[in-house]
Amino acid sequence: MPAVPLVSIVDDDESLRNSLNNLIRSVGLRASAFSSAEAFLDSNQRCDTACLILDLRMPGMDGLELQRELAESECRIPIIFITAHGDDQARARALGAGAVAFLSKPFREEALLGALDLALRSYWADKPWALGRPETEDSK
Repeated sequence: MPAVPLVSIVDDDESLRNSLNNLIRSVGLRASAFSSAEAFLDSNQRCDTACLILDLRMPGMDGLELQRELAESECRIPIIFITAHGDDQARARALGAGAVAFLSKPFREEALLGALDLALRSYWADKPWALGRPETEDSK
């Protein structure tokens, strides 16, 4: 049976975390939510995460710092940034460092799901050997 990808959500807004958690689960994926970057780093979910939905501004370590920390630890997780406080410089830094998408709050559900699809394709492209990889036309 194929493994169901895990999407981790890191945002200090509890209601948004809960909403995103429900949305991710409603499309058949596993979801895990964290109130801070530090909580995510301290979890055992880091290595199992197929996509990270990450708030830009949070108390303590912000989203760009977490992105940098993951890159330095050679943990390649596709990241979707979400923010109510984004500017062109932050967007350029996030995307330049490899983020899949940078969405401004409020964002449409379809925009997030489209970015999630791209992120998961990126995740599987980096792991052609992975068990549970979804079938593609090339693998049939």
